[in-house]
Amino acid sequence: MSDPVILERTQHFLSFLRHCQVLGMRVEQADRKGLTLRLPYSDKIVSDPETRIIHGGAITTLMDTTCGISTACALPELEICPTLDLRIDYMHPAEPDHDVFGFAECFRVTPTVIFTRGVAYQRDINEPIAHVVGAFMRMGKGVVTGERGASR
Repeated sequence: MSDPVILERTQHFLSFLRHCQVLGMRVEQADRKGLTLRLPYSDKIVSDPETRIIHGGAITTLMDTTCGISTACALPELEICPTLDLRIDYMHPAEPDHDVFGFAECFRVTPTVIFTRGVAYQRDINEPIAHVVGAFMRMGKGVVTGERGASR
């Protein structure tokens, strides 16, 4: 079950990412343990119209976003944390006509870097499409204002 404060924080964070809005991503679950985002299947993420297989770039976008927003689950306040490094190991292609989920958790938080890990999956988290590890730089506390994309 989601933590209401963390859920609101992660939904707010996601709402400022225009490309995620276009792709229809949404927060499924968020608490201190981690974050799950949903990427709905659509023609926007198909790499080949004949096979209808999901493009790897859509999975990369999902996992970079999931790992990045998972920092909001581990920190007491929202901070600006851009991606330093992201590694994705693909296990198999995503199946057509099924949504993709991304789960990520922060496994180490230092004063300057946050380390994350996660998986992309469809029906079962134990049958991942891809594994991911990422590092995110801590830039300091950021308060998102009423203007989209603005922070101070």
